[in-house]
Amino acid sequence: KRVPKGSGVSRRKKCEPEVASSLIKNIFSHYVKMPVARDAFKIVEKCSEKYFKQLSNDLEAYSNHAGRKTVEMADLEVLMRRQGLVTDKMPLHVLIERYLPLEYRKLLIPVAVSGNKVIPCK
Repeated sequence: KRVPKGSGVSRRKKCEPEVASSLIKNIFSHYVKMPVARDAFKIVEKCSEKYFKQLSNDLEAYSNHAGRKTVEMADLEVLMRRQGLVTDKMPLHVLIERYLPLEYRKLLIPVAVSGNKVIPCK
């Protein structure tokens, strides 16, 4: 028997955005500095997915609490402070300078250039 085409129920699974598994593997392999078993890597993928979901939920809660619809750098700094990554001895700018490449640092940290201009403009 044929099933009618317009049954009204979608059979497609809803896709959620996710971090590329190759990126997770490269980052994890860089810090582990040894080969990773396939089954162990699957667990690392699941953990990183849950971590990023929780991270985005926390950032959303912080921006909602402030009455905004946009996540700002201050929200990220509060989250990193609660996680213990940003402290009085280790400010956010030091972490940015230490771990991000120059092209990203230029986007996040204001720099004075010739002509008395500050980049990035706020």
